[in-house]
Amino acid sequence: MRKIIIAIDGYSSTGKSTIAKELARALNYVYIDTGAMYRAITLFAIQNKCIIDKEIDVKKLTGLLSEAKLEFKFNEELGYSEMFLNGKNVEKEIRSMKVSKQVSKIAVIPEVRKKLVSMQKIMGKKKGIVMDGRDIGTVVFPKAELKIFMTASPDIRAARRYKELIAKGDNVSYEEVLKNVRERDYIDSNRAMSPLLKAADALNFDNSDMGLEEQFERIHYYALQVIEKQKKNA
Repeated sequence: MRKIIIAIDGYSSTGKSTIAKELARALNYVYIDTGAMYRAITLFAIQNKCIIDKEIDVKKLTGLLSEAKLEFKFNEELGYSEMFLNGKNVEKEIRSMKVSKQVSKIAVIPEVRKKLVSMQKIMGKKKGIVMDGRDIGTVVFPKAELKIFMTASPDIRAARRYKELIAKGDNVSYEEVLKNVRERDYIDSNRAMSPLLKAADALNFDNSDMGLEEQFERIHYYALQVIEKQKKNA
């Protein structure tokens, strides 16, 4: 079967990663969570004291970027890959609120984006991948065969995120999560380099009123249609 690239972009907490993981598993594709990559660099910045009093020392961080080694390692028990930073599994740490509060600010730094986009392009050379993020369909893979742009209302996204964090034992309030969602939306959509945009040929997918099963079934159907079309045109 001819393999394709599936790009899933959209706002924070729309469930991109969850759907992308399931889709990759169903298609026997490789799943790449670009958000985890930016979160790992954010954690790296925190660990190296490049963020002090909410201010980012860009010069210090860019000077240390070559020391940040990112790697996805497949977890057979979970059925998907996890993020490792300099040899350590940081999957749980990068999902914390302390990282969420800073990641959009780190993601606007040109040197960070250049480093990670270059890595992402290499990862997709053989196709057969599902990649989610903010600029996959517009910058990383503008020629991806299937592009999905996921969205949902800020209130619904904050409620979903709040539920996840509470389940993990994080001490957060719904108001704090909602504020973070709105701030990330603004920063992601208004940054100068690779802002969050819906690609002209992307399918708009509002999942405000959808459960995970319905979301997966619809997107899986779209993917199979595109794959079949590619097969016929081969």
